Amino acid sequence: MWYRIKIPTITVVTLVIAFSVLGFARLGFAADSIVTDVRVSERAERTRVVFEFTRDLDFKVFTLANPSRVVVDMPEVGWRLPPRPLPSRVGVFETLRYGLYKPGNSRVVVDLRKPAAIKKAFLLEPSGPRGFRLVIDLTSTSNAAFQRQVKSPAIQIVSARPGLIDTPTVPVSSKTVAKAPTAPAISKPEVISRTAVSKPSIDIKSAAKLTKKQAPKAAASTPSQELKKLASVFRPAPRKPALRPANDKRTIVVDSGHGGADPGTIGRSGVYEKHITLAMARELTKQLNATGRFRAIMTRDRDIFIPLRKRVKIARDSDADLFISLHADAIKDTKIHGPSVYTLSENASDKEAATLAEKENKSDLIAGMDLSHESEDVANILIDLAQRESMNQSVRFATQVVNELKRRTRLLRNTHRFAGFAVLKAPDIPSVLIEMGFLSNRNDERLLQTSAYRKKFSSGIVEAIDTYFSEVEEANNQ
Repeated sequence: MWYRIKIPTITVVTLVIAFSVLGFARLGFAADSIVTDVRVSERAERTRVVFEFTRDLDFKVFTLANPSRVVVDMPEVGWRLPPRPLPSRVGVFETLRYGLYKPGNSRVVVDLRKPAAIKKAFLLEPSGPRGFRLVIDLTSTSNAAFQRQVKSPAIQIVSARPGLIDTPTVPVSSKTVAKAPTAPAISKPEVISRTAVSKPSIDIKSAAKLTKKQAPKAAASTPSQELKKLASVFRPAPRKPALRPANDKRTIVVDSGHGGADPGTIGRSGVYEKHITLAMARELTKQLNATGRFRAIMTRDRDIFIPLRKRVKIARDSDADLFISLHADAIKDTKIHGPSVYTLSENASDKEAATLAEKENKSDLIAGMDLSHESEDVANILIDLAQRESMNQSVRFATQVVNELKRRTRLLRNTHRFAGFAVLKAPDIPSVLIEMGFLSNRNDERLLQTSAYRKKFSSGIVEAIDTYFSEVEEANNQ
């Protein structure tokens, strides 16, 4: 039997209202195809996952390990699912996430309860009330067999071909099967080989950008060679933000957490963190640009997945003066509420901060990236060379944010906290992560879905930015 769950009407209504208020219903209905349903069933040790579409599409299906996942890539689609919770915990199927992975490419990530083999993957043409259907059959397998499957080529499905329902699917070439209408090319995530990097012995003031091609060379060098090569690719970071002409705008990068296939936290009413953060980022960007003193840049301006390190790269490529990442948390204790502000530290200020950082740093895994062979050189060097003055500036700015927000709303205890968030590791840009509240708390969730509260909250951040740069200019003029 198909997996179905009924939920109270009030929950559905609340979710619909939330999407309307926040302007979230930009579901891409102009896309070539719409996903209209997702069903999961279990029968005779086989778990069947079915995605229903309004039009035929091309697909790539592959697996990723650590944790075990099945990933489905397809051209950009819209989503118009029935008003019920997504399936969960059926056979080997745990849950799924979906969204825009990059322009032109939508992605579904199926989290597995245990290693599973893809026994079949095929398309069915419309039949009766049913539209086009992508069918994936999964069966439990050993970890060794799953690891072998991960290394195998992705299964490519390029057109609806009736009659394959009982035929195991194998990777097919576009040369042997008539293609459906042209779709964007989709490739399996790039894999970068792991490279060990020794701790560089260079002045911490030299922290800056390291390119992928140069990093392995630096790792294999002697300390003196390492110093010269690292110095050639690092740009010096100022001890404090440089003095700017009066008419020169400061650049603020506003990062809305999560997005696309990574929904982030899910609130009590079903609202997604990725939508909450995007709505606040838009309001904050609007207010910053309206001042005429700042140039605000968003890391994402729609529901799309952006890898953590790319968010940092956007800030560095923009020569940002500040980096602000917006998030909303959720915990078991629904009574806990209020915003908090985090700055980078190798040591978390408490267990809650450590747990939160660990969860946020796994965003790339949630979105279906293969990081098992990803080079650790950049992360290690950024941590080792994290410029202390930039961290000090981050703390100063965080203090201003706390001061302004407490005038506008009730804050979480020990409001300024420290943790090792990957998104805060730009070595030469003062960076903070603002947890705007708890979606597990009824009042916080309600407030974050109102435009009035977002305006008030954003105004506090803008005021904090103004005060921070006024102090910077005063210090530079001394």
